[in-house]
Amino acid sequence: MKALVLVDKQKCEVQNVQDPTPDKDGIVIKIMANGVCRSDWHLWLHGQPANRILGHEFCGVVEEVGKDVAHFKKGDRVVVPFIGSDGTCPYCLSGKSNLCDSRTHPGATYDGGYAEYVAIPKGDRNVIHLPEEIPFLDASALGCRFMTAFHGLVDRAQVLPGEWVAIYGCGGLGLSLINIASAMGANVIGVDILDTNLELAKQMGAAYTINSRNTNPVEAIMEITNGGADVSVDALGHSETCVNSILSLKKDGRHLQGGLVTHDGGKVTLPVTEMLKKEIRFISTFGMPIHGYSSLLSFVLQGKLAPGKMVNREVSLSEVNDLFEGMSNNTLTGTYVVTKFE
Repeated sequence: MKALVLVDKQKCEVQNVQDPTPDKDGIVIKIMANGVCRSDWHLWLHGQPANRILGHEFCGVVEEVGKDVAHFKKGDRVVVPFIGSDGTCPYCLSGKSNLCDSRTHPGATYDGGYAEYVAIPKGDRNVIHLPEEIPFLDASALGCRFMTAFHGLVDRAQVLPGEWVAIYGCGGLGLSLINIASAMGANVIGVDILDTNLELAKQMGAAYTINSRNTNPVEAIMEITNGGADVSVDALGHSETCVNSILSLKKDGRHLQGGLVTHDGGKVTLPVTEMLKKEIRFISTFGMPIHGYSSLLSFVLQGKLAPGKMVNREVSLSEVNDLFEGMSNNTLTGTYVVTKFE
C-alpha cells in the first residue's frame, strides 16, 4: 500500500509499504479521509518517532477483523479516536479512558492513517461506529480536534448558554471550539492573525472576531464583554496566546488549554498573582473519554455541528509535507483532508 512515512526532521516520504494485518483483537480499516492536524506537525517538526506512518485523525471502512473482535465486521463505517485505551487501568475503570495508563496514539505509538490501510489494536474498544448520515469528510475531524474541543468545553470548562467564550487561534482546533461553543448557546469571540481564518470563524459561529496583529486582543475582549470572558481557550499552544487567554478572563473565569505547547520544553510563564487575585481557574483538555462519543455524534446528526465547513481542500499524501511547512509559517486557512493516496 501507499503510505506517508516520517523519515527525518521535517521530512516525510510517500513509500510502498506492506499492508497491515490485524491482531486477534484488532481491526484493519481502509482509510477514506484523514485530517492534516497540528499534532502530526509536532511529530514532523522533531522527526520522532522515526520511520513511522503519521496520521491520527481518520475514518474509513472496516476491511478485516481479528478472530476475537465481536462488534465490527467487514464493510462497517467507522471513526477512530486518536487516544486508544486498554480498559483495565484505574482511569479507564473510572470513565476517564483518555487518561489511560497504557494509552496508544495512531501515528505515534503505532503506524497511523496517512496510508491506504491502518491496523487498530483492541478494536472493539478503540473504534467507533460511524452513522451513515455523517459523510467521511465531516467524520475526518471527529477523531481529534472535534472530540478534544467537545470534551474541553462540555466536560472540563462546562460552558453555559449565554456565557462569553474567547478562542485564541482559529485553526482546526479553534474552529471546532467555535462551532461547539456557539452550538451550546455561548457568545463566541475568535482571535487570530489571519483575516481568512477569522472569516471562517464567523462561518463556524463566532459573533465577534479580532485580528491580534492589528488590535490588542485582551483590551478588545474586555470591551466587548464589559469586563472579561467567562471562558477563554488557548487553541494554539503558544506562550503569548496562553497568557493573553488568561488575561482576557473576568473574575472567577476559566482558562482552557487545548493547544499543545512544544517550545521551551512545554513551559509557559503564567501571571500567577493576577490569577490568584481573580480566582482564575486553569483547566486543560486532552482527547475525550470513549463514552462521550455518542453525545458528540448526536450533535453532528442534529446538524448543530458542521465539521465539513472548515475543510479548505481535499489533498493527496504527497501534499502533506508542504502543508506542514505552511503550519510552520502560519499561512494555512481552514483544514485539509487526505483523500487521495499518491
